[in-house]
Amino acid sequence: MILTNYHSHSHYCDGKGSLEEQVQGAMAQGLSAFGFSSHCPLPFDNQWSMKAERLPQYLAETPQLAEKYKHQIQLYIGLEIDFLPDMPPNPLWEGKLDFSVGSVHYCGLNQAEQPWEIDGSSVAFLACLDALYGGDIQVVIKKYYALIRQMVTTMKPDIVGHLDKIKIHNAARPLFAETESWYVEEVEHTLRVIAQAGLMVELNTRGIYKKGLELYPSPWIVRRMKELDVPICINSDSHRPEEITASFDYAHACARAAGYQTKRVLLAHNWQDVPL
Repeated sequence: MILTNYHSHSHYCDGKGSLEEQVQGAMAQGLSAFGFSSHCPLPFDNQWSMKAERLPQYLAETPQLAEKYKHQIQLYIGLEIDFLPDMPPNPLWEGKLDFSVGSVHYCGLNQAEQPWEIDGSSVAFLACLDALYGGDIQVVIKKYYALIRQMVTTMKPDIVGHLDKIKIHNAARPLFAETESWYVEEVEHTLRVIAQAGLMVELNTRGIYKKGLELYPSPWIVRRMKELDVPICINSDSHRPEEITASFDYAHACARAAGYQTKRVLLAHNWQDVPL
């Protein structure tokens, strides 16, 4: 089996360990290729994105490591790029990446008129949900998936990151059931836009090994993705070297159960499908 991971974080953002320590972890876990995808710099401060002044070093270090380890593993430079509707293309990294992971981490503004993070503290998320939306999660989730659809059609990342991560707040307070018709319709609409754009969706295992939750996206969504011929890659969203293949067995099993026989990998600088 060919193992790869294109969603990883290091000390350049909110991960632990250097890029080289990530490479060593990837090799120890049997990967054929590994992609660096630190959180991109943002036009406002937060606790987890790379600082803009560190980006040049990040972009320079990866080619050096790729040359150093070229006979042992293929290395690729990417970023996890936040989709913010008003953020223009960034010349700091445009044309300098091998791939991109596109993710929605913010959904408008919170009650303090600051960017509202949707995958951080549930306490903060629920406080804003109650203060600004009267606890109506349906309105917020519709905004969230609308942002993902806008990202897909405008930014067009190589990989759609942790598609349904907003569901994590159900663990703090039951907000909705994934079987509710309005939620299924939002997911269906989003998957059809992704399929039409020809983008791939990652099976992201971080919710399993980090939070004891479920795959992003949930297995029922993976089954629908297969029906729509949406290609997949399998990523761990690792924040430590030892997490690079965490819960990969589960993700592969879910993919096979959904009917997938292949996954997409970046090898020899080309995206290609290989057997699961």
